[in-house]
Amino acid sequence: MTDAAVGRLLVASLHQAIADLLPMRLEFYEAWLHPSGLREGRIGLAPLAAVLSFLRLEGAPYHLIAARAGEYTADWTVAEVSPLRKRIILAMPPGIRKRMVVGVAQWMARSTYGDTSVKVRWRQWRGSLDLQSSLFCEVRDPVKAPLCEFYASAIRRMMLLFNLDADVVMEQCRATGASSCAMSVTVRPAGPAA
Repeated sequence: MTDAAVGRLLVASLHQAIADLLPMRLEFYEAWLHPSGLREGRIGLAPLAAVLSFLRLEGAPYHLIAARAGEYTADWTVAEVSPLRKRIILAMPPGIRKRMVVGVAQWMARSTYGDTSVKVRWRQWRGSLDLQSSLFCEVRDPVKAPLCEFYASAIRRMMLLFNLDADVVMEQCRATGASSCAMSVTVRPAGPAA
């Protein structure tokens, strides 16, 4: 995997989440996520892996930062969707809209890290997502708790932005020793489309 596959959006989201939740540690993390490198698109895989490794050592803030970064990524991804496409998605019935939103989420996952892919299976209002090659789950030794909160929060937020209420539950995580990261998504319509 080359460094070029790390998406600028992922790095910017992590930087902003760290600034929000660990402002006293931001200077430490900027050794790897420095703003000039971000602007020029020069943040690579190794610095990002170092940041994620150090964040995991922070304990509970890791999960809060990963979740906040996922929300920012969803917000910024949806902001990049063309107004016409947003209107089309919002005009769809909820059963079709959920599939279209997951399509946007799949594109978002690939744009954060080139090797990441999301496979989806739907049964009525419940879906199962299989996430392959998440950077967040790259660990040397298995951990006790799943590390997929970035993608779970991003999908949850993206559904909400398209007027769908979703519960996203991490079922298994590669970081805990599973072969892949799996999430279940239960969607409920949040009301009429805006």
